[in-house]
This record gives sequence, structure tokens and C-alpha cells, in this order.
Amino acid sequence: MAISGKPSVSPARKTKGLRADRSGAVPARANGNAAIAATPVPPASVHRVGKAKLDHEHIALVLQGGGALGAYQAGVFEVLSQFPREPHWVAGVSIGAINAALIAGNPPARRLERLHAFWNLVSSSASGLIAPVHETQWQSFHQINATVAMAFGVPGFYVPRFPPPALQMHGTDAAISYYDTAPLRSTLERLVDFDRINSKAMRFSVGAVQVRTGNTVYFDNHHQRIGPEHIMASGALPPAFAPVVIEGEAYWDGGIVSNTPLQYVLDNRGKGKTLAVQVDLFSARGDLPTNMAAAMARQKDIQYSSRTRMSTTMAAETQRHKCTVLRLIDKLPPEMRQDPEVQALEAASRTPHVDIVHLIYRQNRLELDSKDYEFSRATMQMHWAAGRRDMQMSIDNPDWLKPSTLDDGVTVYDLTPKLP
Repeated sequence: MAISGKPSVSPARKTKGLRADRSGAVPARANGNAAIAATPVPPASVHRVGKAKLDHEHIALVLQGGGALGAYQAGVFEVLSQFPREPHWVAGVSIGAINAALIAGNPPARRLERLHAFWNLVSSSASGLIAPVHETQWQSFHQINATVAMAFGVPGFYVPRFPPPALQMHGTDAAISYYDTAPLRSTLERLVDFDRINSKAMRFSVGAVQVRTGNTVYFDNHHQRIGPEHIMASGALPPAFAPVVIEGEAYWDGGIVSNTPLQYVLDNRGKGKTLAVQVDLFSARGDLPTNMAAAMARQKDIQYSSRTRMSTTMAAETQRHKCTVLRLIDKLPPEMRQDPEVQALEAASRTPHVDIVHLIYRQNRLELDSKDYEFSRATMQMHWAAGRRDMQMSIDNPDWLKPSTLDDGVTVYDLTPKLP
């Protein structure tokens, strides 16, 4: 399977099968960002993952929204679960929030079991069709199963409202949404240990949008107590689902504004060297569509890709600006460097290195614009296998996490497989 793609950050170094963009170097200095809590970070033990040394103090798993495509993230995590160290932080939006809750809300030995339980449940609706044998049958298979999900709902996730919204009383949830997500609350309460999430053993963050203001809000177990309603709010995509009210405020799916929590993680990552595994379910790049179904699928990709590459580019640019600030401060006379404002600027410019491993689900050419609500068992298993394959491929690549010549900065490892 070919890997390709143009560098998203400059300067860049292409590698065989994997693109590593290294930029934004900051000279190695003592201490860290003074804007972050001053708790010292203990040095990380050095482990090996494949041929790479894993010497990061923190590992963050960043999960984009994408409905039925979220099984891809479960496949990625199956490989990540074999790492000698578990993630210290998992952040998600929409279906990424559900996967994040299943991971953070269970002990390591049960996480894969719970992910399998959830994805087997939501893919258990019987359409009466078996997986196609011939390629020509797959699009019909996808369309029929997506229609089943629209008409009858998804087990353990949502059910259709009856009567439909047009016949419901104004001002009610039923008047502004087509489906009831009460089954999802029951599923989360059964499969997720919220006491474990709130113990802060692993940092947990999910993104939502406040309906009144249109502002993105992150529910974080370091800042509030997390319950099923926070995960449901992150995935309440209108008009399918009603907003979720938390402490008097109504929230919709975080993907309306930003479908990935990557920037939140980068802004709040703390002082230690960080490995961020960013798993996207929609690709910003794609071919020119040739029919209406392809055009609708392409529009959805662009809408929900959330310009992740732009976020990583901006992170590298910010790092380069900080590097420039530190070089200028080094040139100041000693007496000027003692100025409190200069010292504050210097402290704010010291940030640790972050490695971003970027995996993107690439749509199979036989999938339709309904790919995010096509919950058939066969398709779910294909998405899971694709995530497992892509993560394993990145680990097996000899250039994955290859040490940079830069002391500090941002390194982006961009995996972009081409599917048939």
C-alpha cells in the first residue's frame, strides 16, 4: 500500500513510506512553560516500540468525530494497547468521545473488551444481508444498511422518534431531533466506569458546542466531574439528535465547530515531552468527485476534517516564533534580562517537544456519503482492520519517531495510505 503526501510543515524531510515534518526548533533550556502548572515532570523511562525509542513523558490519544467510522479508531487503539506505557490523556469529539470514554473508563485489561462490546452492539442490526462477495455489490450493501440505520435506528445508540418532529410540541427535544439517544446513555452506564474517569488516573477531555453562544467547550476531568451526559453532549449532532442540557446550558456535537480536539491538547499539554497520536476519520484531501454521491461524500470530508494539517502547521509556526523570541532574549544585556516582563516572555516561550503521529482514515472508493452512519457488522470490521493495519504500519516503519536533529519543536509524522 503506497504512502504519499506533500509536506504540511516546512522545513520537512521525506522518508520512505512515511512523511516526517520537523520544524519549529527551540533551543534546549532549563525549566518549562511558566503558563503551565509548575509540577516537575519525572523523566520518562525509555521503551522501544518497534524500532523506535519511546522516551516521552506523556502520550495523548486524540480522536476525531465520524460516527460509524469510529471503529477505525478502535483498531488503532488495539495496536496502541500493546505499547509498554498507556496513554496519559485521551481526548475526543462525538464518536471519538465515546471511544475515549470506553478507554479512560476501564482498566487496561478490559479496554479492548469494552470497545469490542460497544462496536459489536451498534453493528448488530439485522439488514438481512451478508457481506458481498463481488465488488459490484458493495455500494448497494452500504446503501441498504445505511437506510436501515436511518429508518430503525442503531442498537444501543439511538431510536427514531414517533411521531416525527413536525408533529411534536414546540419547545421539546422531540420537536428538534429525529432520534432519541436514551439507548446510548444506558450503553455508556453499562460499559463505562465513570468513577474511574473521575479518579483522574487518565486525563479525559471531550469537546462540545454551547448552543446559545456557538462557542466550543471542553469537558475535562481535571476541571469537572464527568458523567454520561458530557459524552452524549459531545455527540449530539443536529438535527439527528437533540442538544444535551448540562447545568442549565444546552450543548451540541463539538464537530459543528471543530471535529478534533488536537488544538486543545496542544494548548494544554504541559511541560513534558509529548507524543500525540491524532486519529482522523475524514480526509481534507481527496479527488474531484464524478457523481452526486461522490460530491456529497467529498463535501462531508471537507466539512468534518477540521483542517487538522492547518493545526499542526500553526503549532510549528508558533514554535518557530517562540524560538525567535528566545534568540532575541539571548542577545539582551544581562540587566534587561532581569526585567520581570522579559522573564515572563522567556518562560512562556519555553515549550517541550511534541511528536504528532497523524493517521487518517482513507475512504474506500466503494463507500458512499452514508459512510458515517452505515453501521453494518462487515463494514465495522473493515474499518477496525484498517485502523489496526495503519497503526501497525507506522510502528513497523524504520523512520517512525526517528530522533530529530532539533533540540525542541514540533515533529509531524503524517501517514496517508492510498486505498484502491
